[in-house]
Amino acid sequence: MLKFILIIALLISVSDSPFAQQRKLVDYVNPLIGTAKMGHTFPGATVPFGAVQLSPDTDTIPYAVDGKYNGDVYKYCAGYQYSDPTIVGFSHTHFSGTGHSDLGDILVMPTQGKLQLNPGTADRPLEGYRSLYRHDTEVAKPNFYQVVLDDHNIKAELTTSTRVGLHRYTFPKSAESHIIVDLTSGIYNYDGKNVWTVLKVHNDSLITGYRQTNGWARTRIVYFAIRTSKPFKNYGSGQFDGNQVYRGFWRKFDQRSNFPDLAGHNLKLHLDFDTEEQESILMKVALSPVSMTNAIANMEAEIPNWNFEQVVAEGQSAWENELKKIEVDMLSEEDMVNFYTSMYHASLMPTIYMDVNGEYKGLDQEVHKADGFINYTSFSLWDTFRAFHPLLNLINPSRNADMVSSMLAHYDQSVLKMLPIWSHYANDNWCMSGYHSVSVVVDAILKGVYKGDANVALQACVQTANTRRYEGIGAYIDLGYVPDDVSGTSVSNTLEYAYDDWCIAQLAKKLGNQELYQDFSKRAESWKNLYDSSIGFMRPKNSKGEFRPKFDVLETHNQGFIEGNTWNYSLYVPHQPVEMMNTMGGARKLESYLDSLFTMHLPDKYFEHTEDITREGIIGNYVHGNEPSHHVAYLYNITNSPWKTQEKVRTIINNQYHNGEAGLGGNDDCGQMSAWYIFSSLGFYPVAPGDDAYWIGSPLVKSATIDLESGKQIHVNAKNQGTENKYVRKVSWNGKEIKDFKLSFELLRNGGNLEFEMSSKPKK
Repeated sequence: MLKFILIIALLISVSDSPFAQQRKLVDYVNPLIGTAKMGHTFPGATVPFGAVQLSPDTDTIPYAVDGKYNGDVYKYCAGYQYSDPTIVGFSHTHFSGTGHSDLGDILVMPTQGKLQLNPGTADRPLEGYRSLYRHDTEVAKPNFYQVVLDDHNIKAELTTSTRVGLHRYTFPKSAESHIIVDLTSGIYNYDGKNVWTVLKVHNDSLITGYRQTNGWARTRIVYFAIRTSKPFKNYGSGQFDGNQVYRGFWRKFDQRSNFPDLAGHNLKLHLDFDTEEQESILMKVALSPVSMTNAIANMEAEIPNWNFEQVVAEGQSAWENELKKIEVDMLSEEDMVNFYTSMYHASLMPTIYMDVNGEYKGLDQEVHKADGFINYTSFSLWDTFRAFHPLLNLINPSRNADMVSSMLAHYDQSVLKMLPIWSHYANDNWCMSGYHSVSVVVDAILKGVYKGDANVALQACVQTANTRRYEGIGAYIDLGYVPDDVSGTSVSNTLEYAYDDWCIAQLAKKLGNQELYQDFSKRAESWKNLYDSSIGFMRPKNSKGEFRPKFDVLETHNQGFIEGNTWNYSLYVPHQPVEMMNTMGGARKLESYLDSLFTMHLPDKYFEHTEDITREGIIGNYVHGNEPSHHVAYLYNITNSPWKTQEKVRTIINNQYHNGEAGLGGNDDCGQMSAWYIFSSLGFYPVAPGDDAYWIGSPLVKSATIDLESGKQIHVNAKNQGTENKYVRKVSWNGKEIKDFKLSFELLRNGGNLEFEMSSKPKK
């Protein structure tokens, strides 16, 4: 009896521990958490940074209607809208939280009954292959998605490896069961986007092909291989090319039924089966950036069998390893879900872009082999340089080093000789402003993460920054600012170039290149050229040096800024915050400015024409749903009221992050919103990547353990933590008090103890 009591006591003590062995961190992840009103997340199956991101798409909204941009398409950047009543199918590639889109490759939809190759419409789903569904049949977990397609009485289950999607469809008894493979479908689709599609039916269970599109990525080709667990009894195709002037002599064949060699601009395939009641048919879809042969090799290497549960378990094990890099104890279950969902979101992109043999297609459209690194694509750098890449430098440095290697390979393959701006599937989308790969490269080198040739990297940074033909850089070099008559986002471009130039100066200084250090240090002060002291804000200036006469400091559209107004952007000098403060009139003036920013009201009319700004992402006039302001709350640390940083950080956390389908206040943008949350929950934030300092805020965690790649650990402990105790009375590192509200990376990388003493009253 005594032995039994001791065993029970031991089990209770283990389960009560915040870091109990049996606790699965994947259980705290909610993949359905997306952006308020916009969705912008995909809830499907993927492994960390996986090339395949297999998820439901809920409509087929076209990019344009009658030749004009269709604003409704913006809601479908990730393919999935929680509020939609129907699912049109499950495609294999998606972006996470971006404000523009592409992808949605190889859409698969199981059906039964009358064969239909068109998706139909949301209000008339029975006129197509789409289906109604209910959220109470949805299950969304890391590397697993399940839903019942009500109109077809089919249960759909999805899981993945890095390069392969595995589907399991459980059918009713039917002599008319089908799996539709729609190669015309895509996200942000429009007539002519599909350049060419090829299908090869090798036998009754293996199909290969490729799809070339001209979209956000100008020249993008995805190769694929499909294998079914059950042979299909028949197959057929639909050509949806519209009017064809020249059809060639292929018309000698009947290409619609059981014809194995298909090609066209727009193709759809149907695979037909007889099914018994509750019979499951599995399908593997492997992707490759290089060839159909490599797609088959990827499939055979990663999922050689048909064990669905094993693939789920292996993927969830990979997620568990990713999530447990930071183990936290929080005040509530909701906070736990928000934290680990943020960790999940911050591990979805960029995506691996190479085959199991190391081959990938480069920016030059040639086949390359990654030598000593894993190649990645889809770098949303305007967003992710701020906190996402610095987070990787801390908890996943080897992966970030590979990402830097991928950027430098991109530079080598570029005929323009530029580092990536927004890289995507062997293309550059040239989206957003700045050249922020410079920030990522420099930060990784200065922190000892990237160990390649730093001088070669410096040259790539300098060459990129001196590309005069790109978005006003020539005028910026000559005049010290980007003129209003040269670029519609002249002020934000100038501010971001100045920060990036400061990064280059820091690397030049480290490498002893005084000439470059002096040159780029001067360029780093270019922000001063657009500060209008008469109004106290940054302001557009034309090539003659004249400020724009008609200027609205609240308007976010067409005022010289990208996704923001001058109230937010005038604070974007992360590399020289004290100089910025002094230029604005000193500490009291900056504090007053910040107070007004967070408390004033920004009427809807000032952002109604700016897609990426919504009411849900705004606190006062502070736009958290967009990245340029992510450092702003920490600027109180250089005023006389650093306690306001603590207050505002907690306010942002509680206001902008929730556990629900509309839980994020703005676009997650490939993990940046989530990385801000992770850092801020731990109590510190990288205000200026390229600098060694992290700025202290207000931790949300009760305690945390950060496992570093070196085997060392950072322990965060918040004494007297509570919902009302958001103020920091004292913060110390290894017992030594931190008085300047800064913590260096050099300290963090060696592990240690970060301790906060929390209070309900500010320390003024």
